Amino acid sequence: MSGEREDQRSEKLEEWTPRTRLGRLVLEGKISSIEEIFAEGMRIREPEIVDMLLPDLQEEVIHIGIVQKQTDAGEKTRFKAIVVVGNGNGYVGIGSGKADQVRTTIEKAASEARLNVTMVRRGCGSWECGCGQPHSLPFETIGKSGSVVIKIIPGPRGLGLVASEVAKVILRLAGIKDCWTKSYGQTRTVPSFAYAVYNALKRTYEIVTPMDWV
Repeated sequence: MSGEREDQRSEKLEEWTPRTRLGRLVLEGKISSIEEIFAEGMRIREPEIVDMLLPDLQEEVIHIGIVQKQTDAGEKTRFKAIVVVGNGNGYVGIGSGKADQVRTTIEKAASEARLNVTMVRRGCGSWECGCGQPHSLPFETIGKSGSVVIKIIPGPRGLGLVASEVAKVILRLAGIKDCWTKSYGQTRTVPSFAYAVYNALKRTYEIVTPMDWV
């Protein structure tokens, strides 16, 4: 993210007036971590909440396309962007936005990505490694979106990310350093592929493990 966008985020936080109860609790300091929000099952409706609790959040634009629509006045052209945000330490979100200008499109997508931030369970699920460090996933996970299906397989330490460039961006922002991936379907469709990767990571906290029994 450029320094200009960081300055804009800082200014927005200074001028932020919460519109929801959760936003007021965060601004007053009664909720100091995003883990509390997920533990209580509360829904994030303001992107400033995420900026406040995850100040080291990074964002990457992974796709910008043109959307054309036929109207009575003629053909209308708009832009569509896909943005991924993450702190490289177990949190990642993805969002899309449409607008007449590229900059506005990216801002909309970045705001939606913050609203979709999710926790990613990390671990060392590779039988070749067993180091116990959170450098990969604790188990295989599968994500779907549209016609795309992707499987993320834990890898040994030092393997790196065996994935496409789009998947690498999402995995890196989520804090995954080593894994294999297998994908099926129309993988060249970037929005569907990106959301499939996101859904696979999101599923890591939908599965109950023996550690959760305690």
